[in-house]
Amino acid sequence: MQSLKELFRIGPGPSSSHTLGPRRAALMFREAFADAAAYRVELLGSLALTGKGHLSDKAIIEAFQPIPCEVHFKSKETLKHPNTMIFTALDAQNHAIDSWTCYSLGGGAIAIEGQDDLEGAEVYPHNSMKEIKAYCESEGISLCDYVDRFETIDNYLMEILLQMCKTVDNGLNTAGLLPGKLKLERIGRKLLDKANLCESAMEKEKLLLSAYAYSASEENAAGGMSVTAPTLGSSGVLPSLIYYYYYDRKIQRESLLRGLKIAGLIGNLIKQNATISGAQGGCQAEIGAACAMGAAMVAYLRGLNDHQIEYAAEMGIEHHLGLTCDPVGGYVMIPCIERNAIAALRALDAAVLSEFISKVKQNRVSFDMVVKTMNETGRKLPMELRETSLGGLASVVEVDPC
Repeated sequence: MQSLKELFRIGPGPSSSHTLGPRRAALMFREAFADAAAYRVELLGSLALTGKGHLSDKAIIEAFQPIPCEVHFKSKETLKHPNTMIFTALDAQNHAIDSWTCYSLGGGAIAIEGQDDLEGAEVYPHNSMKEIKAYCESEGISLCDYVDRFETIDNYLMEILLQMCKTVDNGLNTAGLLPGKLKLERIGRKLLDKANLCESAMEKEKLLLSAYAYSASEENAAGGMSVTAPTLGSSGVLPSLIYYYYYDRKIQRESLLRGLKIAGLIGNLIKQNATISGAQGGCQAEIGAACAMGAAMVAYLRGLNDHQIEYAAEMGIEHHLGLTCDPVGGYVMIPCIERNAIAALRALDAAVLSEFISKVKQNRVSFDMVVKTMNETGRKLPMELRETSLGGLASVVEVDPC
């Protein structure tokens, strides 16, 4: 598996696969063909169908500025990958100099047809939870120690932690409407105000987490700087938990960094053995993965052992199996923002359940099993329910044409 640096990335929203990935590809293409007079980009598949709402064209054009760039949305039925881009460099006579076919893999990662892997060398020698746990047991180390053994990443994860908190802060301190035709109002701050009025500790905890998840997701939906965790579409889950445990539960940064390592390990395993792309696996691959990562982190912060941490992560995915990706109007707003809040609450619940259920029975479903199941389920989801906005809520919720 690759470094956690390839999983946690800082970049502008609203989508890691439709905004951050295309932007990275555009910057690479521009560097490779810096003498071009102009550029042409064709967005295919899911990128063509939801690229407008995901600001794909805007991200690409800005990456090429001040050199002219035309972006064309072209839907094709048969593609090697649902997030396909064709970049072409043009001379002064508008003749093609060269072209790349690129794929946005999810989480901001990209691949270029005919070129070597761009996402870094393999850092971790194991590719399943079973292998990792066997190694940890033989070495007498924990899952967190496992991360430390194969890469030094504390400084990088501190940047990630600080950006997560900053994203929530920015969301909490910004009011008004989100951009686009849905005309959704930001409500993160209003939820926080409601939380602070709660007399019930349980209700306050749930509303605080929801306020932070809404704020991070609203900031991402507005194109603000966010962290792929594991994607931008699911970037409200982990930051909400980080913010809550840091500011409300007063957990030290060092413990949160160790929790992020656990979360990153879970996300890496999902990325390695399944997918974190909504266009490939539906929202179970994004929100389900984020919930699993958050559940594992919370389990660690609650002092649970590695078996219980695995159980919490397994539940995080298991109970999101089959979740569709059907963004209304192609925006990362409905149902995405609310879905992040629900997943943050589920992450907390999964950690609590793993602590007590594991004391009375043995779990029959391993983390590896549920990741495999999620991958197979995603492949069977109709194309309309995998980030195309052709089915699900996207086909029944009306969008203002103005």
